[in-house]
Amino acid sequence: MRISENGSDVLVVGGGIIGLVTAWRAAGRGMSVAVADPEPGGGAAQVAAGMLAAVTELHYGEQMLLGLNVASAARYPAFVAELEEASGQETGFRTCGTLAVALDSDDRAHLRELHALQQRSGLESEWLSGRECRRLEPMLAPGVRGGLRADGDHQVDPRRLASALVTACERAGVVFHRARVERLRVTGGRAAGAVLEDGTELSADQVVLAAGSLSGRLAGVPEEVVPPVRPVKGQVLRLAVPPAYAPFLSRTVRAVVRGSHVYLVPRANGELVVGATSEEMGWDTTVTAGGVYELLRDAHELVPGITELPLTETRAGLRPASPDNAPLLGPTALPGLHLATGHHRNGVLLTPVTGDVMAHVLTTGELPAEARPFAPSRFASSGRGPASPDLSPGAPSPAPQEQPA
Repeated sequence: MRISENGSDVLVVGGGIIGLVTAWRAAGRGMSVAVADPEPGGGAAQVAAGMLAAVTELHYGEQMLLGLNVASAARYPAFVAELEEASGQETGFRTCGTLAVALDSDDRAHLRELHALQQRSGLESEWLSGRECRRLEPMLAPGVRGGLRADGDHQVDPRRLASALVTACERAGVVFHRARVERLRVTGGRAAGAVLEDGTELSADQVVLAAGSLSGRLAGVPEEVVPPVRPVKGQVLRLAVPPAYAPFLSRTVRAVVRGSHVYLVPRANGELVVGATSEEMGWDTTVTAGGVYELLRDAHELVPGITELPLTETRAGLRPASPDNAPLLGPTALPGLHLATGHHRNGVLLTPVTGDVMAHVLTTGELPAEARPFAPSRFASSGRGPASPDLSPGAPSPAPQEQPA
């Protein structure tokens, strides 16, 4: 083995958007930072739709997570402005709003209940009749029965976001080690860096494990601090909107069709993202005919004209889900080791607040009050137990670049 000549204050294992924003914000606080990942900016960002949906993504039983989602959504405009200036790149951030619609009476009743929950939670949304929904979005099916208009739910292009973060990190002096991490280094009872696949040892005062659902499979992590995250598969389609069809949709449109969630996210560049399935399939990332069919079928029922658009891409990725569907942020029981993983469907939305929280932890040693409910210690006794059945002790240590969607 050879030891890297220059150690760093912080080593981030995983170069997805969560690892990148952690590195960028830590570097902005004057720390020397390194990121280890074979393909920084790859993984999750290549699959995610980029909805910033703190209002329409509200779920029963997840009100604790709501505060963090809302705080991060509020930071997005300033965050994007700072990132675009630092990188010289656009992120595709659009303040276009979201429309959640119902296609039958059961869906309408469900949306009414969601609207009441949003109001009780202090969120802003407006109930619309089916006619009002179609007036906003003329391409909607005639059978739309009603909907919720959430002008505060926006979008960003995760691929552009990841690219901008890579550039901003490079300009801030972050060192990239484009290689797979073999295992965590533990010296003297604390995290001290990592070993790359070629045997190179990287030393660091603090290590952030930000490899999505693969965070739970990194060798060398003590059993008692292994994050209980599991992969949840999502299949996503991309279509192109020819100029003759523009504008096709002016905002994100989402619905529940036959019990399955479907959303359509229109990009400013003419791309239309359709997603997403939610499948407990372990580490499988196969795009299936059934998944594509179901997405197109449900999207067609919502917006019939979609079948006229060219299909340009099909992809599948893995979301890192914790037992309570909320992220794990901050210090672990192993000194020097921090977690930034388990964001599930909110990784893109939580990017700004995650960067701020992790930078604060790394520079002060303290977890901000807003992030304390999401400390890894809440799962201290989980380890590789029932909450994470795929994380078998004999499993290999995959590359961090396979970070999930």
